[in-house]
Order: sequence, then C-alpha cells, then structure tokens
Amino acid sequence: MSLLDVEGLSIAYSGERAVKDLSFSLARNESVGLVGESGSGKTQTALALLGLLPGNANVSGSVKLGGIEVLGAKRAQLDSLRARRVAMVFQDPALALNPYVRVGQQLQRILIQHKLARGAQAKARVIDMLGRVGLPDAERQYRAYPHQLSGGMRQRAMIASALIAEPELLIADEPTTALDVTVQAQILELLEELRQDTALLLITHDLGVVAGHCERMLVLERGQLIEGGVTRDVFAKPQHDHTRQLIAAAPRLDCPDIPAPVAGEVVFAINAASVSYEERGRGVLRAVREVDLAVRPGETIAVVGESGSGKSSLVRAALGLIPMQAGQVSLCGETLSGLAQSRSMAVRRGVQLVFQDPVGSLNPQMRVRDIVAEPLVVHEPDLMQSERLERVAAILEEVGLDASYLERFPHELSGGQAQRVAIARALILKPKVLVCDEAVAALDGTVRKQILGVLRQAQEDSGLAIIFITHDLSVVRAISQRVLVMYMGAVVELADNAALFNRTRHPYTRALLDAVPVPDPQNAGGRASLVGEVPSVLTPPKGCAFHPRCRHAQEQCTQEMPRLRELDGTAVRCFRADEI
Repeated sequence: MSLLDVEGLSIAYSGERAVKDLSFSLARNESVGLVGESGSGKTQTALALLGLLPGNANVSGSVKLGGIEVLGAKRAQLDSLRARRVAMVFQDPALALNPYVRVGQQLQRILIQHKLARGAQAKARVIDMLGRVGLPDAERQYRAYPHQLSGGMRQRAMIASALIAEPELLIADEPTTALDVTVQAQILELLEELRQDTALLLITHDLGVVAGHCERMLVLERGQLIEGGVTRDVFAKPQHDHTRQLIAAAPRLDCPDIPAPVAGEVVFAINAASVSYEERGRGVLRAVREVDLAVRPGETIAVVGESGSGKSSLVRAALGLIPMQAGQVSLCGETLSGLAQSRSMAVRRGVQLVFQDPVGSLNPQMRVRDIVAEPLVVHEPDLMQSERLERVAAILEEVGLDASYLERFPHELSGGQAQRVAIARALILKPKVLVCDEAVAALDGTVRKQILGVLRQAQEDSGLAIIFITHDLSVVRAISQRVLVMYMGAVVELADNAALFNRTRHPYTRALLDAVPVPDPQNAGGRASLVGEVPSVLTPPKGCAFHPRCRHAQEQCTQEMPRLRELDGTAVRCFRADEI
C-alpha cells in the first residue's frame, strides 16, 4: 500500500476550480516533484494533504495518508497526523515561525504535544536537531527568536521543526525560492541527508531542483495533472507541449546563445563607491567598499552575489536613494551628487529602476493606465491626456500587454504581468539606463524568459544600458555582456560573460556556479561547495573576507586583503587566482 493516495481531488472557490480531478500516489521513502507555474494548483494541493484548506474551499475527492482519510477528518485526528506523520516546510519561514516564541521552544512544543519527549530530554533532542540541520552553536540558536536568524538559518530551523517528530511524509513548498543559490544548494542537500526513511513531496517551479532531487515528477497546468513519470524519462521525452515549454524555459549555464560584447563610450559610471550604515550601539556597517562599475549603451552588466554582498546598496546609492559616503557617479559624463530629490529632472528621467517585487512597487489604488502614465505626468506635464494614453498603450504593447490591461488594478495581474507593467512604467520615459534589482527572481521559468526577452528587445530598439542585480548566474549567462561579482561589499571578480563562465578565477564565483541547479537529471549540478553562512559585515574576518569559507585559503589569506588585479582580461581579488 502507498504511503499517500490522492484520488479525484478537486478544489474550487466560488465556482472557480483551483485543482481538477487530481490523482497520484507516493510510496514510502520516495521523492516526488510537483511542478507547475504560479496558479497551477501546487500549493492548494499541499494544503489539502494537511487538511489546511480555508473554510470557503469547496473540496471533493479523497486524500489518504497511511489509509487514513484526511479530507473531512476531525480536528483532533488532523492534529495527531500533522508533524507526527506528515510535516511541511513552508516557502517563507519568517511567516511560518512564530515571531514571539524562541526557536527552540517552538520545536520543543511539537515533541511535548505528540508525547515524544518532555523536559530536559525534549530540550536535548531539539538542540541535537538544530545541530543536525547545520545551525552553528545550536544551544545559542535554541534561545534565538526567528528575526535574529538569517534567511538561510530560518529555513534550516523550519526544516528542523518539520523533521523533529520524524514524520513519514515531508512536504516542501518552494522551500528555496527566496534563498541565495548557495544556500539553496545547502538546504536541498540537507533535506536529502536528513529525511532518511521519510518520503518527500517537493513543490517547485524550478526544474533544475527537480532534476537533481526527485525520482519522479508530476506536472500541473491550471489545476490539472498533464504529465507524470520518472524524472529522467520526462526530461528526455516530454509528452505534453506545456512540459516541453517549461523545460525549454529553464535557464541553463550551458546556454549557447550569449550576448556579444559591446563597445562604445561609457553612459553610466560608478567610481570608488563606498556605502556605510550606522548601527546604533553596534558600530558602523561598511556595506560597499570602493566599488567601480561602468556600463555602455546597449550593454548589460550583471551585479552578482549572495544576500548582504552590497549589490542593492551599491546601486541605490548610485541612484541617490541612500547617501554615498565616498565615490563619484556620472551619467553621460555629468557628475551626479546628492540624493535623488536634489538631482535635475533630466538626470532622474535618464536612470530608471525596476524593483524585485512588482506588486509591492505598484500603487494598489491606481489602474494600470495611471501607473504607467505617472512618469509622463511628472516629466511631460504639457502632454494632452489623449497623447499620454496613446503613449501608455504603445509601451504596454511593447512589453506584451494589450489594451485590455489598461483598466486593471495591480491585484488583478499575475506576477509576470505586474512585472511587465513595472518595466513599461520605467521604459515610457525612454531612459538611458535601467537598473533591475532582482527583477525576475520570483518569477516562473516561462514568465522569466518572456521578461528577459522584453528587456533584450528594449535594448535593441533604443540602446538601453542595463544594470542587472541578481544572485542567479544562469540568468546572468543569458542576458549579460559583463559580470561583476561582489562578496561582503567588495568586488572579487569582474569579467566578460564568456571569460567568467569558461575560466572562473575566484573560488567564490566558482562556488556560485557549482550551486546552480541544472535542468538535466544526467548532470543536475546544484551541489553545495560552500559551508556556513556569510560572516557578519559588522565584524568582517581579518584578511580576505572569503577565507573562512574557502577551501583554497592559505595563511596569507587570513592576514592580508588581496588587491583587485588583472589576470588575462579578468579583474580578480585572490592571491591564488592564477592557480585555480
């Protein structure tokens, strides 16, 4: 008998079906990937398996866990199943963990509720589990509140809470979507190592993750199961058009079509930029340390690094959104000083920004037509309303949205549609430079491919220069001519696309590349070659900041900060770059 049997599961809200007649099974100790784009019904399915659907959900079918029917079960029976027989790792641990209760106490409550341990024994088991999931100084993390942990550490705590009661089935709902690629690799390896006899249902839109970690995969589209089978067979010979589209849209490091280098005068430059923050009672945090960056018309330069590397601080200071302690910024040779509000209208018009969260950056009370027209109202106030509307419709068409979207509000848009609106708003002024801050990080593969296509087309049409901030090197491979890699506020490598991917010079860049999951079960990649967390920027290590995590570190690395030097056309900050 299977551990999990789902038969004819259907979920609807106000007559709108989210899941339609879904059937599948899961054997003990098996790993299965549930794949699909946003809105395909993945998370609704997971909530049904745990009996967590809201009261307004109209549910039919059958969900049996070890022969016990979950749908319609009483609260007491569901409480006995959750955590003990089936547990879930949620996408956002910051929301899933109770902010008012210490991490250790949250895990201890699970053991006490299911009568698995009490008192000192329960505490010892919790500390042991926190250590097993890789949290440093487990006793200290036992006493910590969730907000005191980094994103990767919170996700490890979430995994510990899911595994503490040794469940038979572990459901992981997009457990690595918001994490850096290096932390993602560590978390996925951790799940494989710790689950032992626990079955895994991994819900994701990342086919690279499925290729490397799931024996079988199920593909959903609009709530329906359209394809399923052994993972390597589905990748080798997908039967459904939508599955083929998902596989084709997955970014790859071995992408053959990389952008050609661009020559010409520099349009936007950052020279020796430094950014610091005053931490009350803790000292000064040096977020950016003497960074240079230059971009030419028609060129994309990617700024890459883990969270906390200083990527966003660098460009926000350059745009005048936060103060820059030292350094200089120029646009078309004109030096820019002060914060954005003190800069001329022409300068502000010439550099535009696309944020990571499109819905959060759009005014929820404004219609799309007004959101996109707002820059024209500010910068071209003499335009007639009919002319503004014509310009808005034209730019929306350029980003792939027709006139039917003009009257919609942001909440009526999908993530991809909202990001297209944000890009249209940025492009309507025909800027010289566009800054994209993790602009495709949370998007599905096919939507991400479409958005990158929109940006490339805008570049071809107008010579737009793009600064693309990301932690995903597979996206970088497809869109950028040059790549700047940052670690703890400093540049560690700067190279052309081909040079960086074919002959990586810095061990940190190599680790980022090794951690990228490849959508190919025969060569899945995505393995963790880095250990531990990024050190505190408030108290950086002596010498090279990367040496505590570097397998190539030597005595010199622990004492001296290497300078940025040229090596075969690549700028690299490493004493051993010519050996690696």
